[in-house]
Amino acid sequence: MDFDWTMAFGSFLVAIVVGLTGMGGGALMTPMLVTFFGVSPLAAVSSDLVAAAVMKPVGSAVHYRQGTINLRLVAWLCAGSVPAAFCGVLAARALGDGDTVQDVIQKAMGVALLLAAAGLIARGYLALADRAARREPGERRTAAPGSPAAVDTPDIKVRPVPTLLVGAVGGLVVGITSVGSGSLIIVALLALYPTLKANQLVGTDLLQAVPLVFAAALGHLLFGDFHMEVTAALLVGSVPGVYLGSRISSRAPGGLIRRALAFVLVASALKMFGMGTEVLAWTLVGLAVAGTAAWALLRRRHGLPALEITGRLARAPRQDEPEVSRTPVSRS
Repeated sequence: MDFDWTMAFGSFLVAIVVGLTGMGGGALMTPMLVTFFGVSPLAAVSSDLVAAAVMKPVGSAVHYRQGTINLRLVAWLCAGSVPAAFCGVLAARALGDGDTVQDVIQKAMGVALLLAAAGLIARGYLALADRAARREPGERRTAAPGSPAAVDTPDIKVRPVPTLLVGAVGGLVVGITSVGSGSLIIVALLALYPTLKANQLVGTDLLQAVPLVFAAALGHLLFGDFHMEVTAALLVGSVPGVYLGSRISSRAPGGLIRRALAFVLVASALKMFGMGTEVLAWTLVGLAVAGTAAWALLRRRHGLPALEITGRLARAPRQDEPEVSRTPVSRS
């Protein structure tokens, strides 16, 4: 089989999103292989995980040098995710072969994608609530709009049991569908540790995903449907892509990218459920209109303008800033 440069370019674009946000590896790469390149679901999961085993260390190395990783969180996450990921591969393999199994895996991917999109929407709502409440940087649960994520890693108290359970559930989902090492686990981390800022979440998640995807990739190499030609194309595009995205993530807010990612995840999930192209297009148009209207209503309910305005007009005065009087000052 000839090398597929189109597949390599697609993996390059997806990998930029992975490095930038910590999300979208399996959530975008695997549906891309199934939808646009006709790869079977099990082969797509296997090849994507083997490629991710090479891609993830590149992104995590960049974040490690930037000091945006909490190693204790990584240790507890891996304690649950590594064995669970290998068990997920065995569970997928225990279903057997054939079209029925491929259909089950495809539907499972659709459910995982919808959960990931829901998590992104929840994270966006937290950012909206932070902005409406005018929380100071140390009180925010997300990075401030238009600003990079925090640089100093906050001193947090690790919660071992919930963190281990997050790793176990995430690892099981990754082993079966290849979705979740970023999209699901990073949202769960945000819920457990709201003081972690954007690039700290990305860095911690990328590093914990390294042993996670290694365990899942090993299982798929042994028991899955690994295709070397697919993995080679993914690696050629994803390694430089994730490096570039990780470099940008320390400077870019990534809020717009996360909203676009949630939309793409929903589209991918509906495609995994077998929705036709024309019906899918009209459904996405309806979701875009309804989602925009609902978001505008939420902004109004929190006392913000319905449409986000950038620039000087959008800047609300800080709580510690005195109001400037427009009355002329009399000089005696």
